[in-house]
Amino acid sequence: MKKVVITGMGAVTPIGNTVSEFQEALFAGKNGINVITKFDITNSKYKVAGEIKNLDTASILGKPFVRRTDVFTQYAMIAAREAMAQSGLIANPENENMNIDSERLGVCFGSGIGGVETLCADHKNLLEKGARKVSPYFVPKMIYNIAAGNIAIEFHANGSCTAVSTACATGATAIGEGYRAILHGYADAMICGGSESAINALTVAGFGNCQALSDTEDPEKACRPFDKNRNGFIMAEGAGVMILEEYEHAKQRGANIIAEVCGYGSTCDAHHVTAPDPDAIYIAKAFQQAIPEDMQTINLSRVYVNAHGTSTKLNDVTETKALKKVFGEEEAKKLHISSTKSMTGHMLGATGTVEAIASVLALINNTVPPTIHYETPDEECDLNYTPNEAVKTPIELALSSNLGFGGHNAVVAFRKI
Repeated sequence: MKKVVITGMGAVTPIGNTVSEFQEALFAGKNGINVITKFDITNSKYKVAGEIKNLDTASILGKPFVRRTDVFTQYAMIAAREAMAQSGLIANPENENMNIDSERLGVCFGSGIGGVETLCADHKNLLEKGARKVSPYFVPKMIYNIAAGNIAIEFHANGSCTAVSTACATGATAIGEGYRAILHGYADAMICGGSESAINALTVAGFGNCQALSDTEDPEKACRPFDKNRNGFIMAEGAGVMILEEYEHAKQRGANIIAEVCGYGSTCDAHHVTAPDPDAIYIAKAFQQAIPEDMQTINLSRVYVNAHGTSTKLNDVTETKALKKVFGEEEAKKLHISSTKSMTGHMLGATGTVEAIASVLALINNTVPPTIHYETPDEECDLNYTPNEAVKTPIELALSSNLGFGGHNAVVAFRKI
């Protein structure tokens, strides 16, 4: 039976623009949510978000690349470069140090929304200046598969290149489908992840009008997963990339192996376009699918769950129910759970991969990141959500769960190698 391992990780997040920066902020409980600067919020009900800070994409990627790509693709490429550099994979046939067949290197990368900043800018150009002022790059900047395509071009990945979109479960789904591709022999390595840059007036208004966003103006009170006074999620942006590789292939080339991907669960509530099924049946089934058979009897005090934990009334209760269905009403209280969205906000299509990286960091460092801003317990959310302070404890299994509009559920499992 093949094993799938992680040999590289890359991240661009509101609390750090590299994995090392992200890790330091994660365990320190740093808040990455602040007042929105990406558009004029004078007439907006929603004032705060998790924006990327101190990142000059042009100096990293070059002005020509930035000119012809949307910001979500730029974040994706920066994270992919970090992950691939850590992995040491080289697929370029012109490089004498090539260590993977380019046809055996694939990409599975997605976005929840894609190039919406480009869409808004060029629609404005169309209305104000006419059709001739719409950029010739409009379509290849906007389409949500283009980050995957650019990553494949950059790293000479001639294997399967797919773009997945399962809304806010996208990043987790990309890892899961990359895991399956290697497990079933279609690739030796996969570049997996998700990216998003959608903090603009249109998208914020849309999410706000469907009653998903918090209108709390205080950044220290805005994102409160599992807290009784939570009132909606906080928009954020970023990217995450994970390099998955077949274990023997990685070992043979002497790669630094970070952890093992040991399971993946994917289900659909088939219930409602935005709300999770309150019975949590299929969220629970996704968890059950992800947990490997040889870890079914693990001591639950050694299990970490990076919950989707959006800080919405419905999600947090439903996810709590799912964990109780899987592990038992009382036994579930032994789990170490946190929502790192309390620090980053909700990165939509990127959040699943970034939170998978957080899960791996928790696993290998035996440290549970906190759920910050937690003040008032909710009787319907009565598990251990690691309030406000990181906890050092042995971790043997990490589970990262994500739920998306449309009823998409994805859970990825990790263990030490």
